[in-house]
Amino acid sequence: MLCMSIKIRLILAFTGLMILKGYAQIDTTRVESAAFSSDFTQPDSVRTQPIISTSGDISSDTIPANRAIPINTSLIVDTTYLDDVIPPDEVPTISYQSRKKYTIADIKIKMLGPNNYEDYVLVGISGLAVGDVVDVPGDELSEATRRFWRHGLFSDVIISALRVKDDKVWLEIQLRQRPRISEINFNGVKKGEREELTTRLGLRKGSTLTTNAADRAKTLIQKYFDQKGFKNVEVEIVQKDDLSKEGEMIVDVNINKNQKTKIEEIVIEGNEAVSDFTLKQAMKKTNEKFSLPKRLKTSILEIFSTKKFTSEEYENDKKNLINKYNEFGYRDAIILSDSVENVSDKYVKIYLTVDEGQKYYFKDIQFVGNTKYASELLETVLNIKPGDVYNTKKLDDRLNQDDDAVANIYYNNGYLFFGADPIEVDVQNDSISLEIRIQEGPQATINKIIINGNDRLYEDIVRRELRTKPGQLFSKEDLVRSVRELAQMGHFDPENMNPVPQPNIENGTVDIQYNLVSKANDQVEVSAGWGQTGVIGKLALKFTNFSMKNLFHPGTYKGIIPQGEGETFTISGQASAQNYQSYSISYMDPWFGGKRPNMFSVSLYYAKYTGMNSSYLQQQMSQYGGYNPYYGYGGMGGGSGYGYGYDSGLYEGIYESAYDPSKYMQMIGATIGFGKRLSWPDDYFQFSATFNYQMYRMKNWSGYFIISDGVAHKFSLDFVLQRNSIDNPLYTRYGSQFLGSLSVTPPYSLFDGKDYASMTDNAEINKLIEYHKWKFSGKVFFPLLPLPANNGPKRTPVFMTRAEFGFLGYFNKHKTNYFETFQVGGDGMSGYQSYYAVDIIGLRGYENGSLSGTQNAFVQYGRAYTRMTMELRYPLILEPSSTIYALGFLEAGNAWGSVAEFHPFDLKRSAGFGVRIFLPMIGMMGIDWGYGFDTPYGSQQKGGSQFHFILGQEF
Repeated sequence: MLCMSIKIRLILAFTGLMILKGYAQIDTTRVESAAFSSDFTQPDSVRTQPIISTSGDISSDTIPANRAIPINTSLIVDTTYLDDVIPPDEVPTISYQSRKKYTIADIKIKMLGPNNYEDYVLVGISGLAVGDVVDVPGDELSEATRRFWRHGLFSDVIISALRVKDDKVWLEIQLRQRPRISEINFNGVKKGEREELTTRLGLRKGSTLTTNAADRAKTLIQKYFDQKGFKNVEVEIVQKDDLSKEGEMIVDVNINKNQKTKIEEIVIEGNEAVSDFTLKQAMKKTNEKFSLPKRLKTSILEIFSTKKFTSEEYENDKKNLINKYNEFGYRDAIILSDSVENVSDKYVKIYLTVDEGQKYYFKDIQFVGNTKYASELLETVLNIKPGDVYNTKKLDDRLNQDDDAVANIYYNNGYLFFGADPIEVDVQNDSISLEIRIQEGPQATINKIIINGNDRLYEDIVRRELRTKPGQLFSKEDLVRSVRELAQMGHFDPENMNPVPQPNIENGTVDIQYNLVSKANDQVEVSAGWGQTGVIGKLALKFTNFSMKNLFHPGTYKGIIPQGEGETFTISGQASAQNYQSYSISYMDPWFGGKRPNMFSVSLYYAKYTGMNSSYLQQQMSQYGGYNPYYGYGGMGGGSGYGYGYDSGLYEGIYESAYDPSKYMQMIGATIGFGKRLSWPDDYFQFSATFNYQMYRMKNWSGYFIISDGVAHKFSLDFVLQRNSIDNPLYTRYGSQFLGSLSVTPPYSLFDGKDYASMTDNAEINKLIEYHKWKFSGKVFFPLLPLPANNGPKRTPVFMTRAEFGFLGYFNKHKTNYFETFQVGGDGMSGYQSYYAVDIIGLRGYENGSLSGTQNAFVQYGRAYTRMTMELRYPLILEPSSTIYALGFLEAGNAWGSVAEFHPFDLKRSAGFGVRIFLPMIGMMGIDWGYGFDTPYGSQQKGGSQFHFILGQEF
């Protein structure tokens, strides 16, 4: 009996200890004492009800190990008081030694503090419902408590039994809501970083900051700045009560980025076959600091590369290092060990130890499973021979990545489900035999074409540019070409075109989804300047989504003009007081008739120049030291130029009083053109023919123009054959543009019977202007890194080369003129000399028009020219709202007074750099700095340092 008594005492002591240590964990700041009993009674007037499931202040989203509620027992705590009187027989009596089943008769919610939730929502979170049969104490009530904990919105959860009767129980759930965020402050970071962090973290006003959310925020912040090169960033999240708002708190996110972490040195050990330089070059984003004395070659090549250290890029570059070994045939190469050592707060040192392994070669390659194409053809396309170095990158490129890869033979003929798996079937010494297992699958037919993101054009206008049509066999080549054609339209962002094939292998079809991002490309040009004749102003409107057929149907308008057909309509006006005014209007339809890509264009323009009474002007200006009245402003078709004017209103008044309406020159012109896409030699070719008419009418016109009185007419036919395969008109990564043109007038002098050799009247000689003009230009673009479509960077540096030639010929050497000549030099923007419809050819590093001449003297108008250019371009911003890229250039060119003097290697050289900005509403703008190394003819000094401004053109 004594032994039994001792055992009972030990059991009771152990049970009490367990209750105190595990089952009775409470918030001692709220409850000073607790009573534990299996038969709990209070006076009838006021009763403290049993707590059968509880939690104190929870500091994490998961249930703490030391707060876990036991499965078969629950805690009874005196914290709930009732105002009503419960009959003694309904006072809850909870036994923790055994379970008892009850049916829930009612569930009440009691919120301690602010309440932002409806009671039915909170009851729903608990998972309990009236009518449920539960064990008291038991798993259902414990799980209900856990549900609130997991929800993360509450810091205190108590489930109490208010009363029991028969087999029914009345429950009360007491909750304390976590404080909500009233304000978030990011300290120690820039505005742009604050905005980015706000988006990434997902923290916002009104939300609840749990411990897990705070830890997650710290991790995301550290990762964000690690990507920017700040490896030692420190983050502290401080929560404090908002005294002005009950139940809310202010969150301060204090960030100390410290210094950006850079790489002092990369130390590679164990490499013998592949040099340090080659391996470091393979690590694209993990680069050593610039140090010419220690690393001359590496530093020069990586002078513009990033030097920051980021963990993510370092992991990627370790893979790139092994891939570089694989390219040299070392397929077993591994990194034995690597470490990153902090040298200082700013620099780290990287140590890598590699095991190169053995070099391997291809022994034999066999194709298996191919039935549509012979193995001999696939071997020819693969272009890998026995004995070649076992280059796994080249193998993958020739199988899948290159434009002429094996996969594209299948993809371009409908085999969308094609697959090729190279399997090593035999390895002997240093030789590996491959078996390329082909899965051809069925040919896929295009089912549907889905276009998303188009809110500018009628859908049929977009669809007519696509090379992928429902019912056709799938072709990757057609898909890529369709994206290119959409980019050429100019209505969608070429950097965000995402075609997604959606194959259905069950029925052998594919849906193609084109995800487009519309961008505005209508342009408005409003400019004003000041010349000697006063204010010079220009207004031009270019609508690139015009619809002529809807012109008289206002109900179809999108805005104030008819839109949706992708046609171009341009109207412009330019004026400088009474001195000069010009107006032009043009229209172009790229699909004239709507069935074929045949281009139709028409344009009209008018310009008038008013002369001055030179005697009066000279007299008025003589008192100011004399002035030549003929250096002034002019232009044609919206051109602009500035002479040697004054900013004084006095001189403007003198000019206004000197205008002479009896002296003028008028120009009227019209063009009509037709173009057609060709299918031979390939479908990148286009041919166009344009008829041009221009009339010059002069009266008492003095100055430098060759005709003072009379009328000159120009009738010409322009023929243009061009091939354009560039991928993107704004920032071109690859492709080429070639253009050959011939402009010719009727050869009047060959059949009019006039002796032009004896004529002295320029008006009669030039009454009918005649010439033949030949031009050729070519541009080729080379990407210097893999394209984005081939997993290359979006910011692809591009190398561009260009060559141009032009010649102006005559039918009669005594009937030559200044019309349609060339001027080389400067920014390429037309000035007052465009009276003669001169071609303005830019050459940076020299003054406008300064490179026309012979070996001995300057000639104002050239009849032959050439220009050569090399440019290196790098994109800075590629967004729908703007495209910006920087460039560096080498350039050379010249012009000659006659074709006989043409010398393609007698060129004036320059070099420099610049930037281009394309804004949808304005067009192309830019600024270049160039340095001319040579002396223009007739000048005493080199071209030297020159700034050039570009507007509305790509140089």
